[in-house]
Amino acid sequence: MSVETSPNNRLASLPTVRSVDIGRPFAWLAAGWRDMCANPIASLAYGLLFAIAGDLITIFAWRNGQIFIVATSGFFLVAPLLAGGLYEISRRWERGQKSTFIGSLAGGRRNAIELAKLGLLLGFCGLAWERISSFLFAFLAPGIVPDLLALLAEIHLSVEHRDLLLIWILAGGIQALLVFSLTVVSVPLLLDRPATVGTAIRASLRAVDANLLPMIVWGVIVVTLTALGFLTLFFGLVVLMPLLGHATWHAYRDLVE
Repeated sequence: MSVETSPNNRLASLPTVRSVDIGRPFAWLAAGWRDMCANPIASLAYGLLFAIAGDLITIFAWRNGQIFIVATSGFFLVAPLLAGGLYEISRRWERGQKSTFIGSLAGGRRNAIELAKLGLLLGFCGLAWERISSFLFAFLAPGIVPDLLALLAEIHLSVEHRDLLLIWILAGGIQALLVFSLTVVSVPLLLDRPATVGTAIRASLRAVDANLLPMIVWGVIVVTLTALGFLTLFFGLVVLMPLLGHATWHAYRDLVE
């Protein structure tokens, strides 16, 4: 394992970023599983909340495709922030301390203002995605009601509709990649030490830049497990979200000095 040093004085205040092997994401998953097994009640409580939120979105927004898409994508865009309690559980367990669900919520008070700023940024990303989706539908398929369900219902009718779906997926993937790069270590960093949101985001971007292949593997794991949670009508998130949350803490500890 090599260590990347700050290239100039302007970045001297940033945490040092490590380079890791391509297989390290699987070690993060294993460590996350151990944390979850050591703190099952508090961890699974978070997973249950994620699952309930996903099911409530489905129940109340399913008939309106646009609202469903915005609510679901927005929920998972801010998921790294919502998982802050899981990072706190892992942080305490690393120090030999057990956690309760209520006790883990206290971690957010240590750097509340900077975490709130990051939350606003993620909320803006969610709003931007809704606007991008509406623009794509209005520009490329003005005859379709601007939601994914309507597009899926008519996709077999023309090549243009299939092209719109591909463009929509590509645009969503680019934004998801951006959010992933901004948050992969920034939230646990803000929970772990006094830092500004700008410092945390720059550290996260540098971690991705220094570990491109491991981050691709980690991103694929996150997307795959999240998709599995969707396919189980969100009930799989009861276990999968705590697993990913705890693993993200270990990714942060591995990547940032």
